[in-house]
Amino acid sequence: YSPFYPLALSLSFCLNLTEEKQLVLCPPNCTLWRVSVFGSRVYAAVSSVCGAAVHQGVIRSSGGPVKVHKLQGRQNYLGSYSHGVQSQALSRWTASFTVCLCHVVLCFDCAEHFYFASIMPTSCSLLPDCQMEIALLLDSSNNIGQRRFNLQKNFISKLAVMLKIGPNGPHVGVVQASDTPQTEFLLTNYTQPKDVVFAIKEVAYLGGNTNTDHLVCLVPTGKAIMHTVESFFQTGVRRGHPRVIVVFIDGWPSDDLEDAAVLARESGINVFLVPVAKPALEELGMVRDKDYMKKAVCKDNGYFTYAIPSWFGTTKHVKPLAQKLCSVDQLLCSKTCYNSVNLGFLIDGSSSIGEGNFRLILDFITAVARSFDISDIGSRVGAVQFTYDQRMEFNMYDYPVKDDALRALQGIPYMSGGTATGDAVAYATQNLFLARKAGPGRNFLIVVTDGQSYDDVRGPALAAQKEGKQLS
Repeated sequence: YSPFYPLALSLSFCLNLTEEKQLVLCPPNCTLWRVSVFGSRVYAAVSSVCGAAVHQGVIRSSGGPVKVHKLQGRQNYLGSYSHGVQSQALSRWTASFTVCLCHVVLCFDCAEHFYFASIMPTSCSLLPDCQMEIALLLDSSNNIGQRRFNLQKNFISKLAVMLKIGPNGPHVGVVQASDTPQTEFLLTNYTQPKDVVFAIKEVAYLGGNTNTDHLVCLVPTGKAIMHTVESFFQTGVRRGHPRVIVVFIDGWPSDDLEDAAVLARESGINVFLVPVAKPALEELGMVRDKDYMKKAVCKDNGYFTYAIPSWFGTTKHVKPLAQKLCSVDQLLCSKTCYNSVNLGFLIDGSSSIGEGNFRLILDFITAVARSFDISDIGSRVGAVQFTYDQRMEFNMYDYPVKDDALRALQGIPYMSGGTATGDAVAYATQNLFLARKAGPGRNFLIVVTDGQSYDDVRGPALAAQKEGKQLS
């Protein structure tokens, strides 16, 4: 018995589809109709379904059936050029969708403007495009034992296959967590699923005690995360691809994860925890921090953990875990361009600007700031207005909440006066960027001005660059 699914035959937007999961039959050469596409991997529902499918690489110009999975709305849809289609950026939309390829046998039966398709037993993977760099951090403590360690290896082998490892997909490497963490293989050692599966099979159980004599069964996970951050991601990492450490924990970790997780995020690496099984009763009194999961991930919102009750019967958890890992847009913890910068705006408030144009400048810089993940652990925004004088509108620490920061930018009052850009650059360099935990090269000063300055700009600009501030 093959179930029937509604199949829309059109160039319609996702907004017109009524089902959460629906097949759409795309005609040939759909991109010749000047379709509109908003987003990358995850698309705004106002986008053309078939245009998004071509952009994603799910279909070619010849068209064909694709499966649409409707999702909740979100902010900051990123534009990109892919497979001959230029998608546009969009600040927000009320609904989203992803597309994937399905192998179907089509049995057409016209019913108003819809068709129907009989699905063959082959399944459609709902995994989005998953171009990531993934370190699988295995629990190799005495607590897990040889038998469960083998079950752990079997599970990550299935996960590797589900992720569709390949040159254009995710790359995977393996690290063992023990007294002395050990890298088993790196991201570029094996780039085909069958090779990765064989390499995982060959991984030998290390075993080992922990950092303290009292916790002889638990694993020093924090130490292993440190090792992975400092050595694993130093070789063969593709530029621009998200980096993730998937940490498997049997029971409880024996050491502190918070400092290691902070180091990972500051290095541009996401930490994703997979706790398996509950600790034994005799271990509860030995655990340093029972809230380790909340402290190890940057946001306790469910996106960065996936709990498995036991190492037995884990097959059903492979696909949900893979889907969660590949939800790249949700994994914004690590320090990336969008969530780790100190973004300073130096705004020309001179008389030549005028009140109306000044408001346009504020709209512009607010739109720029909206693209960043502003928060107490993410990006920060500050603003200085200048004429001959300088006025600190607000510094990097005044508004750690994104909406508050955007309102503060919109609410800046116009000064009016002369133009001394050089003095303003020097002032902002010394006063706007306060010390905070951030990696080098992450301070940006955006100077918005309409004309020539009455003072020297070159000297202060060079001085700012020497102090690690990037000017644009």
